[in-house]
Amino acid sequence: MLNRAVLLGRLTADPILRYTPGGTAVGTFTLAIDRRFSGQNGERETDFIPVVVWGKNAENSAKYLAKGRQAAVDGRIQVRSYENKEGQRVRVTEVVAEQVQFLGGGQQGSNGQEQPNNKNNDSNPFDDQTPIDISDDDLPFDEAPGSDEEPGAWEDPLGYEDRMPKRKRVRKGA
Repeated sequence: MLNRAVLLGRLTADPILRYTPGGTAVGTFTLAIDRRFSGQNGERETDFIPVVVWGKNAENSAKYLAKGRQAAVDGRIQVRSYENKEGQRVRVTEVVAEQVQFLGGGQQGSNGQEQPNNKNNDSNPFDDQTPIDISDDDLPFDEAPGSDEEPGAWEDPLGYEDRMPKRKRVRKGA
């Protein structure tokens, strides 16, 4: 069996970073990806793919990515369902990222090391493509997932944290 998704697109909004009750970072963002072919009206259609990223990758995504920035995601497709506050069953299809590549480069600091992207700076000398401008009216949902919750809070109704693989750290050369 194979479940692999490789995506390249631009963020529709800044990533949202939350923490599980156990302290594990979980980030979410949506990638806008143009389809290869034009639709019947001659315009290119765009897919909006929700992405979930865990742990250090989630923290780095929140730190280095911003609306309009280009990112590549390597992960797996996941379908899950939950019961919303109105008691209705909601089914969600998303990509769980195993790797996130920040594309378009960062800015060089005075010490020669790459610095985080300035989320308020739209110019990027390493990116020959301009950021896409997506208004909230163009997005296929009313508001960001979980935006009615407190910042940093994240409920884990399906027990994701318990199902996350525990990694053993091994020192090289030991």
